[in-house]
Amino acid sequence: MGLHLSQIDEADELLTNDPLALLIGMVLDQQIPLERAFAAPLELTRRLGRSLDPADLAAMNPDELAATFSIQPALHRFPAAMAQRTQKLCQIVIDSYDGDAARVWTTAADGRDLLKRVAALPGFGMQKAKIFVALLGKQLGVKAPGWREATAPFGETGSYLSVADIVDQQSRDKVREYKKQMKAAAKAQAG
Repeated sequence: MGLHLSQIDEADELLTNDPLALLIGMVLDQQIPLERAFAAPLELTRRLGRSLDPADLAAMNPDELAATFSIQPALHRFPAAMAQRTQKLCQIVIDSYDGDAARVWTTAADGRDLLKRVAALPGFGMQKAKIFVALLGKQLGVKAPGWREATAPFGETGSYLSVADIVDQQSRDKVREYKKQMKAAAKAQAG
């Protein structure tokens, strides 16, 4: 089963098969439509003319990477900041995971350890980390012991709370509806 986050077959295939692409997509998934965030890793490979490599990205001149992110249409609403986060992410993959992005999850002791590792990555707060670990568990078969408990409520079976639950257009629409309801409830509480 492959991921269906960008709703573009080639981009989703890259996300499914390239752990670094998936991490970059998740980093970019804020303040822009999720499809755009998760399509960005494929566009980045096109702009670079090569596959994503953490050592290559970490070693790039920061201004050059920011310029690559900024080519219109920009990969993100904040291309320079996201290029910087991507470089920091790649440096952590090199320093802590021997240059293998999948080791973030394949070497985790359990769900809590995995959540801690993901939360330590640039651009991942605790909620985003829970969502990412739930995505790994629900859709990519990463079953670190205790992952569902560590990701509550995002790890729950049958939920439509986040990108972890998007497997097709219908489930994406259900997730969007849930988020819309949460925003309306938060606005009503604030007002």
